[in-house]
This record gives sequence, C-alpha cells and structure tokens, in this order.
Amino acid sequence: MNLRRPNANEATGTSNRSRDVVPMSGICTRCVDGCKGACEIWLSSFRGREVLYPGPFGEVTAGAEKNYPIDYSHLNIQGYATGAKGLPEGIEAGPDTAVFHAVDTRTEYGRNAKVPMRAPIFTGALGSTESARVNWEHFAVGAAISGITLVCGENVCGVDPDLVLDHNGRVARSPEMDRRIETYRKFHDRYGELLVQLNVEDTRLGTAEYVSAKHNLETIELKWGQGAKCIGGEIKVDSLARANQLKDRGYIVLPDPGAREVQKAFADGAVKEFERHSRLGFVTREGFLEEVDRLRDIGFKRVTLKTGAYSAVELAMAIRYGAEAKIDLLTIDGAPGGTGMSPWPMMNEWGIPTFYIESLAYQFSERLRKRGIRVPDIAIAGGFADEANVFKALAMGSPYVRAVCMGRGLMIPGMVGKNIATWLRNGELPKTVSKYGRTREEIFVCYEELREKYPDRIDEIPLGAVGIYTYVQKFRTGLQQIMAGTRNFSLGTIARSDLMALTEEAEAVSGIPYVMRAYRDAAEAILDS
Repeated sequence: MNLRRPNANEATGTSNRSRDVVPMSGICTRCVDGCKGACEIWLSSFRGREVLYPGPFGEVTAGAEKNYPIDYSHLNIQGYATGAKGLPEGIEAGPDTAVFHAVDTRTEYGRNAKVPMRAPIFTGALGSTESARVNWEHFAVGAAISGITLVCGENVCGVDPDLVLDHNGRVARSPEMDRRIETYRKFHDRYGELLVQLNVEDTRLGTAEYVSAKHNLETIELKWGQGAKCIGGEIKVDSLARANQLKDRGYIVLPDPGAREVQKAFADGAVKEFERHSRLGFVTREGFLEEVDRLRDIGFKRVTLKTGAYSAVELAMAIRYGAEAKIDLLTIDGAPGGTGMSPWPMMNEWGIPTFYIESLAYQFSERLRKRGIRVPDIAIAGGFADEANVFKALAMGSPYVRAVCMGRGLMIPGMVGKNIATWLRNGELPKTVSKYGRTREEIFVCYEELREKYPDRIDEIPLGAVGIYTYVQKFRTGLQQIMAGTRNFSLGTIARSDLMALTEEAEAVSGIPYVMRAYRDAAEAILDS
C-alpha cells in the first residue's frame, strides 16, 4: 500500500496529465515528450527551488497529505452506563446532576504558577509568516475572548520592517511585537496568556529581554523545532531591498541577494522571491539548563519548550532535560505538520507521526515517574482539528498531557470570520453564508452572546475573532458531550482506560487495549457471577 502519491499536489500548484501514475515516483506511467505540464518535475525544470514550497506564499496554509499506517482514527472512545467522575465536591451523581452541559472543560498548565484555560486547546506558534501578520488581530482577540493561550512565534522582531536595534545589535524597539502583545491584552481576562517564542536569531537579537522589560511578559518559550519541518523557519519576501535588510540582520537569505547574478536575475524578472531561513539549533543538556536559568533571571515566571517530530533520542532529551529544568510546559509537535511555508517534500516525509510520538512520550514519562522524577506538563500537536481527536490525545497521554496545540484548526475560523466581514462590506456574500442571514447578528450564532458579554466593546471585536470564539464554543460543547458519555465531568478524570484500539497494530504502538480485550476480565466476571 502506497501512503502518499508524490510529484503533484494542489499545495505546490502541480498536477499529473495522466490518470495513471507510478505509485512510488508519482510520474505519469506514459510521460510524453512535448507535455505542457504540470507535475512537480515539469515545473521544477524551469522554476527550480520555488516548487519546494506551498503557495502562493502568504495566501495559503498547507497541511501534509501522507496517510500514516496508524492515527487517532484507530482509537475509539469508550462509553459507560454508570458512574460520574469529576463532579464538584458535594454534588451527588444522578440524572439531574450528571448532565453534559455541566462538564468542566477547563485545564491548566505550569509547574507552580499555573495558567488556566477555558478549553484544553491553544494556538500553534503564529510567527513571522504573512498569514500570521495580516490576520493577527483576528487570532489574538479571538484567543483572548475564548480564554485560551496564544503563542506568538519566532522571528517576529527579526522581520519587523520598523525594527530599531541598539548599538549592540539588539532589539531597542519593535512596533510589530508591541502590536501583537497589546492586541491580545485588549481583551484578555484571567484565562490563557500570550507567550513569545525564541529561536537562535531571537536569542541573538535579545527578544526575550525586550518583551520582558517593555511588556512584563510572564512566559517565554524556547523552540527546538516543529512537526512541519526539521530545519529552521522560513518566509518569502519579494523585494531585493527587504532581502538584503534581513540578511544584514543575520538571517540566511536564499538566493543570496548580494550576489551579482542573483541581482541580475531579479532585474530580469526570473527571480521573483527570496527565502529567509532561520538557523538550526544545537541542543546540549548544559546549554539548555543554562538558558532556562538565564531566562528566569531575566524575570520570566514560566519557561516552556516547543519541540518537533525528531527521533526518540531528542524526545527523551526534551522530557528529561525539561524535567530537570522544571519547565512549565513541553509542547511536542508530531508529523504531519501544517504550516504557512515549509518545504512540501519535508513536510510529508520526515519525522515521527503524532500518534507514535505521543505513545513514546507516554512511555518515557512513565519511566521517569517510576524513578520519582516529575515530568513537565505536556501538550501534543500535529494535525488536530476536532474535539474527538483532542479527547483521544488527552486520554492516551493521561495524566501528563494537559492540552492540545492546534495550528490550522484555530487559524481557519479566524480567516473565515475575516472574509465574511469583507463580503458583508462589499455586498458579496456567497450563498454558502447568505443562507444563514445577511447581517453579522444573523450569521454568527454566538454574536449576541458576545454582545451581552462586551456591550460597550462589541464593535472592537473583529469578525475573525467572533469566528474563533464560535468555533471554540462548538468545540467545548462537543467535548462536553464526549466527556459526559465517558462519565468524566472534569478533564482531570480522563484516563487511558476511556479508549479502545480498533486494530492490534494500534494496541501494539499505544498500549491502549484492543477492543476485544478492553474490559474483558470485568465483563466475564459479571457473566460468571
């Protein structure tokens, strides 16, 4: 069975001419001399490295297409006819108290200084990509009013066109970072937080010092990687001057905007875009512990870590070193990733898939627990978009997994709401929307709820934020229903026993009992009674 067909995908704007394709290569079984396109090999013949990336940049997000042998669909959720765990103290379980809308979906993370969230989800790192920049107000306000954490990703200061550096080459002023933090804080209450990521370039630029001194941020996140790729982050720019500016700030920019032949190709119109790349980090135990201590000395109450779908060795390093450093949250991002711009072949073909890496994370955490070592709170990321799979991730990783980090699943509602606002303004509502109404009050089922909550500020809430809030409310209701069916009325009571594996292969990887063996002993005890 072939798990992926390469050489043609909408993400790269390519397709096969023939209906019949060689499974491994993705090349048409009959490749004709004179073909006018447009598979990836054909397009790469004259556009070269451009074909590595999904596009058009800044207008799309892309998710990997590979169909892994085992994923969360290979688990089902148990349901029970008795019991009610996690009801508030003093509440007796019964048909009038154990109702699904009474389920508490709140979670928290942090070793000592806890961060509560209204739902066990938060945004992936929305950093220097164009989609994050142009949609930031929708994402930030949406996360704030939903009571979930927002991660401001890497390189935001470094790509800020108006960045001002001091005489040491470190951040003195970053209007774009200021905008991002202040936008979230406009509607933030006590649920969730905004935290900023650091990579190699951010550390060199002094981003941590800047956001601590100017904005008094309480949490900072170190970044080892992500599930979409095993190299540093990248964006594209379409200006030679901008490319040289980023190169001068210490980034890797390709093709080299300082090279004469590249400048000539840009003037001719052949080179249309430049890639800005971040550097690879090099992790050591001593260096990691020292960096965590340095960040705490700057004044951060919490230090978190984001790691990617690296080998089992790096996963063990993240969990063990994180435990030793007493970090507050470890986000583990599995393959396949979703992204604004990562190399398409890498996104599909590298790294440990989420289901497998969570299984390893649970095994490694159990091993440390048995030694008396407290592991950090864990969040799982990599392909989540609905409450059923989030429940499975929480249950499979119990008691270590406290939340799920979502990328495109939380970005899409923000973009949908933003686009509805544009269509309303221009009188161009598509039928897919107008069938629900022609005003924001008619279209958004949660609009009046938000008006009630923010009677004097409703006009400050962009419709993209309303979209995120509406999605999160749907997510919470769906999760409440699933949890009530498993008789879990708070997140802390969810357990691995609330799952069953539908295949023996999934059982072997996850340790979740196969459906024909789950609860078998207890069932037979009833039969034999």
